[in-house]
Amino acid sequence: MERTLVLAKPDAVQRGLVGEIIGRFEKRGLRLLAIKMLRVDDDLARRHYGVHEGKPFFNQLIQYITSGPVVAMVIAGDRAIDTVRVVMGATDPVKAAPGTIRADYAIEMERNLVHGSDSPENAQKEICLFFDDDEICQYRRVDDSWVFGRE
Repeated sequence: MERTLVLAKPDAVQRGLVGEIIGRFEKRGLRLLAIKMLRVDDDLARRHYGVHEGKPFFNQLIQYITSGPVVAMVIAGDRAIDTVRVVMGATDPVKAAPGTIRADYAIEMERNLVHGSDSPENAQKEICLFFDDDEICQYRRVDDSWVFGRE
């Protein structure tokens, strides 16, 4: 089972969309393994967005992600990274497919509600930034056996 980090960014929290965002992932069959609300400080923001350091929009990213609380989640499932990215939609909400989180709720590219890891390597790094191992719950859902043919 693949794991990925999802952040409901400050605009999602401020607009009361966290439940809707979680529901979208759960309705796709993904499972929530960890969740917490926190304020991202400057140090965590710089480590999280380090791959963008030196780019013209880097300081805006830092300012935005530290502007209010976020809800960090570990989401898991078969092909979780790709599935999360499809459910989120394109970074630019104008280009996002109808029915995606960003197409339905985002207002502008700079405030696009959610972040999801883009690769297994980045997912592992990002999860470790936001969660300790003992904060991540492994469990079987009651519907695992009939949905996936597992006992």
